[in-house]
Amino acid sequence: MTPRVLEKIAEIMDRAPAARRTVLALILEDPQRVLDETFETLAQRANSSVPTIMRTCRDLGYPGLREFKLALAQELAVGGSPLNRRVRIDDDTRQVIAKVTRGAATVINSVQAQLDVEAVQSAADAIVGATRVDCYGVGVTSNFMASDLQARLYRMGLASNSYLDPHLQLISAATIGPRGVVMAITYVGGMPSLLEAVDVARSQGATIIALTQPGSQLAALSDIVLGVEVAPDPVMPVGPEAYLAHLTVIEILTVLVAQRLGDKAVNRLANIQRTLETRGVDMHHHPRLEWDEGAKLTVGKVR
Repeated sequence: MTPRVLEKIAEIMDRAPAARRTVLALILEDPQRVLDETFETLAQRANSSVPTIMRTCRDLGYPGLREFKLALAQELAVGGSPLNRRVRIDDDTRQVIAKVTRGAATVINSVQAQLDVEAVQSAADAIVGATRVDCYGVGVTSNFMASDLQARLYRMGLASNSYLDPHLQLISAATIGPRGVVMAITYVGGMPSLLEAVDVARSQGATIIALTQPGSQLAALSDIVLGVEVAPDPVMPVGPEAYLAHLTVIEILTVLVAQRLGDKAVNRLANIQRTLETRGVDMHHHPRLEWDEGAKLTVGKVR
């Protein structure tokens, strides 16, 4: 039977160099925290460096940081709920609520440490200056996020589209032009159809912004990378914590774009809100619909 991660740490702890021994001790002390934080943060807590963290992973038999985190996540998931790696199968409702919400808060807090400020600023500048912003997604959740970002930009007065079908993404890429921006959203960052569309858009001179994990194939093809990474989910290929991280980045980007647009965006958003409140299904006091004797639909008085 292959030794488990924590067992391996116990085996090599005594003979490990001092710097790596400190890293190993932190993993043993709170393995869940190690999963939740970046390796840069772990290195800071250990008064060490990321290369030392990498060497520690190799001491444990893992070729890289990703493989180590995957093994640790799988080990911590043993005995847990089939839907969440933090929750044990015998946790009560109060514990489930506490663990899931604490995990979500940890992930959102980690976004601040991971995001490159200059990259986020460059992304906002590129979007505001673009003649067209085309948002691409892959998979159910990334598709939702691409559509959500497109709707946000459209409401602020920017020419934006969302393309979720690989065929339409290629058409978009072939027609976008050098002043266009492609916003590609996918956590894994390796879907061949998306990479093809991004490559075509690059050939047209478009600026490529990627919301993905650092080191992915998509990141390598992009001009601006909004890189966020979360601990591997042992249950799903892309777990809900990745969704939370991406939604947080989209909110940050939306606010920065609105700041750059200034009164134009503020006035447009206010007008949309007024219209929906007075004429749309969102209004608080809407007219009552009634059928008269002639089977005609009439609008009654507001209640």
